[in-house]
Formats: sequence, structure tokens, C-alpha cells
Amino acid sequence: MSIQEHAVVWAEIPVTDMKRAMAFYGAVLGVELVENNDGPNPMADFPTSDPKKGVAGHLYPGKPAPKGTGNTIHLAVDEPLDEVMQRIRQAGGEVVSPAIDIPAGSFFYAHDPDGNSIGLFNYGT
Repeated sequence: MSIQEHAVVWAEIPVTDMKRAMAFYGAVLGVELVENNDGPNPMADFPTSDPKKGVAGHLYPGKPAPKGTGNTIHLAVDEPLDEVMQRIRQAGGEVVSPAIDIPAGSFFYAHDPDGNSIGLFNYGT
């Protein structure tokens, strides 16, 4: 057995309204999600600098877990977390924790408009 470069390779976030979710995540992350119909379901991909390496993910039409009870996916941001918190609220999400400092950086927990648990993480570099 060998240790992989990344333990997580892909994340999927179920949403009830693709257009609303694309607008929310686009506004919060300051990126444009790309519609992708190459798989078995419609998707909206999070952009990544190298799609063949690293960690990426997408939104897909699905049934989210009850509010705040599903897995938490942490998404990277470059901006100060207080600015990202404002964007979460303005885009229809809910901030559910203060910023938390850890050795690798800082993050906070939030819910998207479907109640999915997400973390917004800044490496602090």
C-alpha cells in the first residue's frame, strides 16, 4: 500500500435547484461554475487549476441531507474570512460558526441554501 497525495479526490454536493446553487457557490467563491453534462447526471463543476490532479468537485441535482447533518466539505478561499462570511449571507446561506484558527490556516462552518454543511477555509498564505 502507498500513501496517496490527496486522501480526498472528489466531492459531490447535492442541490435541489442547480441554477440557485450555481449562483450561490459562484458568488461565495468568486468563480464561475461550469455546467457539465458528460456524466450520468447534470453537474456544475468547481473550477480547478488542473482537473487531472488534486481535489475537485461538483454540484448535482439530488436530495441533500437534513440541514447540517450531512458530510462537511471544506472549500478553499483566498479572501479574508469575514468577507466570505458576508458573501455567504448575501447569497442566501447561513454562517454557523465564528472563524476557527488551526495550524494550517482558518475556517468557518456554514450552510448553503439547501442546508448542506460546508466549511470555508483560508490557508492564510
